[in-house]
Amino acid sequence: MLTAADDYPVHQLPEPVAFAGSDRNFYDRYYFQGYDAASEVFFGAALGVYPHLNIIDAAFMVQRDGVQHSVFASRHLDYERMDTRVGPIAVEVLEPLKRLRVAVDDAAHNVKAVLEFTGRAAPVEEPRFTHRAGSLTVLDLTRMTQGGTWQGEIALGDERLAVHGWRGARDRSWGVRPLGPRDTRPHAPAGEPQWYWLWAPLHFDDCMLFFHTNDDAQGQGWNRAAVLVPLDGGAPQKLESVRHQAAYRPGTRQLAGLRISATLPAGEEIVVELNCGEVVYKQGEGYNHPVWGHGMYHGVFETAFQNLDTRVLDPNDFAQVHLHALCSAELRRPGQAPCRGQGVVEQMIVGAHAPSGFKGLLDVAA
Repeated sequence: MLTAADDYPVHQLPEPVAFAGSDRNFYDRYYFQGYDAASEVFFGAALGVYPHLNIIDAAFMVQRDGVQHSVFASRHLDYERMDTRVGPIAVEVLEPLKRLRVAVDDAAHNVKAVLEFTGRAAPVEEPRFTHRAGSLTVLDLTRMTQGGTWQGEIALGDERLAVHGWRGARDRSWGVRPLGPRDTRPHAPAGEPQWYWLWAPLHFDDCMLFFHTNDDAQGQGWNRAAVLVPLDGGAPQKLESVRHQAAYRPGTRQLAGLRISATLPAGEEIVVELNCGEVVYKQGEGYNHPVWGHGMYHGVFETAFQNLDTRVLDPNDFAQVHLHALCSAELRRPGQAPCRGQGVVEQMIVGAHAPSGFKGLLDVAA
């Protein structure tokens, strides 16, 4: 099965690009986020390709004053992975690993955007994520993350939002993860559901810091890393002895603050303190959405629009466990004055986590 991608020297196996192993859950995804200097407006975009489902889908969301405006789109992939347009939403690579464009033109719902991302430094390759439930591999993927700035404009109805120098981040990931409808076949349980995930891409004047952790129920990180990326062209510094301490909003599992500690390659300790502000639920970007979840089938082509006031949602409902929090940050390094910055923390916390005091599926902080 030949497709347009086969005319490019990108093959890694002696078979056409259309084939991606044998797992139905193989995916290839872009994710973008951006926010203004005051952390009052947030936008997110996602575009995913699912070769073995023959689906490509995308979402674009803007949140302001707690209200999300979301555009969703899905179509048949027709096995052509080089065409990264899904109806009103498109992603274009202008300069690989440096500049990309996100464009939205949903005339039916008066949502338009032309946004260009420019990396502040080269992307960071994270450690490979491999995770099993019993003997079943549920995750096996590679991800790269990059911080950058945004230029462009967002139009919501008659209102125009000028985007000049907004900060944000993007990630590219590919591999295997759960997609589309859940597997309904009966099977023996592999154990109690448990997932603890934090990701913090943080901007400072002279550097960026990326932190993530996947913890088990005891709080041990089975995939945890932090990298300090200088903006003067210097090599990224992989941090060691990475630790984190979370504070939660009472009566929820939502972060109120996060302290990240680590040591530089030379042995000096650095500390980052985050204070979490407005919450952005990721269903507006398609994550965990009951209808527009990633890889769901909607026929040959379909679009949808959603306005959602997130301020009236129950923060402890399972639908809201996956979220971002806009954050202010302070970085403390030996021999330097504290440096203030900005970023987000993504979280998804389900099940037990001993350091947090969580014992059940969705019990909350005191």
